[in-house]
Amino acid sequence: MPTALITGASSGIGDEFARQLAARGHSLVLVARREDRLNELANALPTTTHVVGCDLASDAPDLFGRVEALGVEVDLLVNNAGFGLRGRFADLPVERQAEIVRVNCEAVVTLTGAFLPGMLERRSGGIITVASTAGMQPLPYEAVYGASKAFALNFTEALHAEVKGNGVRVLAVNPGPVPTEWQQVAGYDTAGGEMMPGAIEAGQVVREALASYDKGSRSMVPGRFFRNFMRVNAVTPKSVKLAVSERMYRPKR
Repeated sequence: MPTALITGASSGIGDEFARQLAARGHSLVLVARREDRLNELANALPTTTHVVGCDLASDAPDLFGRVEALGVEVDLLVNNAGFGLRGRFADLPVERQAEIVRVNCEAVVTLTGAFLPGMLERRSGGIITVASTAGMQPLPYEAVYGASKAFALNFTEALHAEVKGNGVRVLAVNPGPVPTEWQQVAGYDTAGGEMMPGAIEAGQVVREALASYDKGSRSMVPGRFFRNFMRVNAVTPKSVKLAVSERMYRPKR
């Protein structure tokens, strides 16, 4: 039975990855800060599940050893944990913004560096990193978040090219707006946030992501609306994108 390790598994897209991979017959290692939530999820899943409470902003380097101590060999790493903050860069706490970089970038590098060598040695396995359409252009009022997701996207696509032909698959998943707890953490007014057209549910994100992973894709955008939107966005001049996104994302108060 293959084993998948999922970070940020306590809610949203991470929760869905756990449920859908369990249905596919994977055993699981669930990682997040909120261990109580992980235990609730583990009890609801029909598969062997390990729970590891871990704050990736500070403890990512310890995670590989903790998983190794469980006697578990990770076949699929899902780098899903991440968060953002909404507001003017100069008005937001700089330490909290640096924490975005540690979770969204540094932890991805640390965990990928820990688990990828074993996959390459076995010539099997894979890595799915949840980036974002936010990383496909500069994003005023979510400047650090957008930049962190640009890193995740480019890092993952580069790895895909490096490992191609070695039996390991690497996929970047780039969701648009998905109503989860992410919006509350980022500072939006409601759990769903001020959602843009084309918002899709976490379940659809994961279904389409796993289908792309099965095909060996390098990168994908879930949802037809946002796939088409990002095709147009890719050829739009950066000055236009910045002007539109500044107006769109400008806080209302």
